[in-house]
Amino acid sequence: MAEFTPAAVKPAVGIEAIEALDIRVGTIERVEEVPRSDKLMKLTVNFGDHSRTILAGIKKERENPREIEGRQALFVVNLEPRKIAGEISAGMLFDIGYADGVTPVLSVPERPVPNGTRAGYRPALMARGSSIRPNDDTKSRGADRIRGDSSTSEYSGREP
Repeated sequence: MAEFTPAAVKPAVGIEAIEALDIRVGTIERVEEVPRSDKLMKLTVNFGDHSRTILAGIKKERENPREIEGRQALFVVNLEPRKIAGEISAGMLFDIGYADGVTPVLSVPERPVPNGTRAGYRPALMARGSSIRPNDDTKSRGADRIRGDSSTSEYSGREP
């Protein structure tokens, strides 16, 4: 593998910036040429309850862009639709490498998941002041037992 120096870490953002993005898993069902482009390919992506067209600049990055048909990948699905090269793109392929000049690869789940499954963060339970929202499904992970005292052998939420 070639020598690589990671880019500097970007300035910190609030969690709201992450929560604003809707990143979902979809299966790439079809990959087609975009007649008016030498870079873009038209992906038809299944998100479980619907399919949509997403344009991706992968034509020159792969010897055979159709090799990704049938693969699951991550997509940003809540971007404003854009007309590019005469086609409407209703999302963005979330890949790894392009921003660093590395030949991009797909961001994929480690095992198959239902199409439309959301990607995101798992909030870390922090010491004191952490709020757990009811819709976090925390009971199934035992977080209902986490408390700010040391009366159990469970994690108490305090720093050691």
